[in-house]
Amino acid sequence: MNHPAKPLLSRVADSAYWMARYIERAENVARFTAVNFHLILDLPSEPASQWQALVETTGDARAFRERYGEATAENAIQFLAFDRDNRNSIASCLYAARENARSMRDTISSEMWQQANRMYLEFSSSRPDRAPDALAEFFRRVRVACHLFDGITDGTMSHNEPWHFLRLGRNLERADKTTRILDVKYFMLLPSVSEVGTPYDDIQWSALLKSVSGFEMYRKRYGRVAPECVVEFMLRDSEFPRAVRYCIGAADSSLHIITGTPPGSFSRSSERRLGLLRSELDYTQTAAVLASGLHEFLDGLEARMNAGDQCILGDFFTLPQAETAPATSPRP
Repeated sequence: MNHPAKPLLSRVADSAYWMARYIERAENVARFTAVNFHLILDLPSEPASQWQALVETTGDARAFRERYGEATAENAIQFLAFDRDNRNSIASCLYAARENARSMRDTISSEMWQQANRMYLEFSSSRPDRAPDALAEFFRRVRVACHLFDGITDGTMSHNEPWHFLRLGRNLERADKTTRILDVKYFMLLPSVSEVGTPYDDIQWSALLKSVSGFEMYRKRYGRVAPECVVEFMLRDSEFPRAVRYCIGAADSSLHIITGTPPGSFSRSSERRLGLLRSELDYTQTAAVLASGLHEFLDGLEARMNAGDQCILGDFFTLPQAETAPATSPRP
């Protein structure tokens, strides 16, 4: 990375990284919400805990409680999908993704910009009928649109440094959301000892897998749904693209391509952070994680991913002090 061009490269890298994270975040919220919505229809009652758990998965439970109080289906869907005051809602994420895409139009393909703009215009201002079928179709269209953006990106953009920043952001966002949904849902389901092995239990665990679009791939590998295998698959699978281990490995690979540092070594703090995470997931055994406490492990994993994100900010997106004004604006 040449120092004279660093202000431009920092801006492009920052926009690429966050555009990818916001697109992935919108797709994740749409998928989690749709799966939860269908799960409720299959349950004998509609427990508020299901919607509360979904809000907690996003990490915005406090903001939700302050503004909405009870986690009903209507409140949760409004907060997660349409609330522009919630920076992590689908509407807010698509707006932020479009603005980041706008700032790097000279770097991305015209098809990428058109799709980012189209998603914002189609979904951010729309208020679909709140009937179950209409909501299900809305979330399906959001997911398909985000998948289309990813496909357009990989098929029309040179796989150069900006593309690797996109890939880095996408995979770190996926890893974060997988750990959160596993943490919240696993401990909701585990206490139901009386229902273990029942159709009700199978529905719940299947919904957890569907929350990461992993049900079919899990069944091909393990067959019957079992809690320990679900954790192994979501946490440590090396082939499923939403498993935490796969995502961290892909992010680490892109980071080394960006820096030019040989794999297995590091020259920056972000490389060291992701390398340690990758090694931990490569060598940690699921049985040991469950024995010592899954929540504690995932909580620590999320903290280390956040630390890695801060290191990426410092390594690539923040200019040296001499090149910046004393006051800096917050990230998007």
